[in-house]
Amino acid sequence: MDLRQLRHFMAVAETLHFGHAAQRLGMTQPPLSQSIMALERELGADLFLRSKRSVMLTDFGRQWLDHVRPAVEAVDDLGPIAERLRTGKAGRLSLAFVSTADYSVLPDLVQHYSSSFPDVELDLIEATSDVQIEALLEGRINAGILISERSALPSALDYRPLLTEPLVAAVPESWCRGGALDLVDGELQGDAWMAQPLIIFPRRVSPDFHALVTGFYHTQGFQPMIRQEAIQMQTIISLVSAGLGMALVPASLRHLARTGVRYIAIAGDAPMLETGLAWRKGDEAPILAGLIDIAAKAGGDG
Repeated sequence: MDLRQLRHFMAVAETLHFGHAAQRLGMTQPPLSQSIMALERELGADLFLRSKRSVMLTDFGRQWLDHVRPAVEAVDDLGPIAERLRTGKAGRLSLAFVSTADYSVLPDLVQHYSSSFPDVELDLIEATSDVQIEALLEGRINAGILISERSALPSALDYRPLLTEPLVAAVPESWCRGGALDLVDGELQGDAWMAQPLIIFPRRVSPDFHALVTGFYHTQGFQPMIRQEAIQMQTIISLVSAGLGMALVPASLRHLARTGVRYIAIAGDAPMLETGLAWRKGDEAPILAGLIDIAAKAGGDG
């Protein structure tokens, strides 16, 4: 059987009249009758009860119609679906993100993209920058929100900045009450606080973030006393809450409220952290183009 025969069957089933069905299909009645009879021979069962005065669906025909109709409608939808896929209005987009983005650029970016492309299925994957870069190069994700200097990325990837923000100190609340920190107008003053134990991302996971923090210590003449490393920002803040040490984190992480943790601005020139969107060069997927366009509007033309 072919799609043409299924359309013939549906037309007769819906009109229960071979003449009217033939007129709807733009054909004469004899070829339509031959098509239905050929279909019945192939199926091994009658689809219609015919008399000189009426045409009726058999019980088999009525049940089979319930399966034929959605199948034909699905085929009819293939053209519009293809057009939506071609223009990026439908499909599936895989977007990875570092944990810090969950408190800064990710919510707005996802909200704007989903509003603009409601029929695109968005797969969100939390992953560290090193994992994202590998996944991008292997084609396992479409794009990634990560922390990396543009110059440090592989040449096969393109990049657009989304956000630049200062680092702030996440410290145990008990340190503030106990006078362990020199605070003036709610800011960390001087450099004595750099002697406190530090909790930080491992270098292998986010080399640029790690270098930003440790480099800041070195410019102030300090060697950071790294107490603990952790790959998730939520874990780092939990360790701060437990009093194991302090951490330098993006200012947007203030949105992550945690009992026993206080976020304090660093006086003077605090380190600045850039978060950006990366994707494979030459990737012309329409769904990706839509994301890049929205990212450009959110983060400027970078």
